[in-house]
Amino acid sequence: MNLTDAQEGKEYIIKQIATDDEDLNAFLFSLGCYSGEPITVVSRLNNSCVVSIKDGRYNIDNQLASAILI
Repeated sequence: MNLTDAQEGKEYIIKQIATDDEDLNAFLFSLGCYSGEPITVVSRLNNSCVVSIKDGRYNIDNQLASAILI
């Protein structure tokens, strides 16, 4: 299951980042988004979602969210 299928307000554990793009991988890692880290979908917008990782909230698009497996 990926992050686009997640329920709002429920905490999930990131299992894997499914991308071969090293820049995207590095960007997600800089946000604190990596395997074993808890993540919560706070809300959904048109083509994006707001997620909570550690103490930060980030708006990520659905393409990026689909690369985060939970």
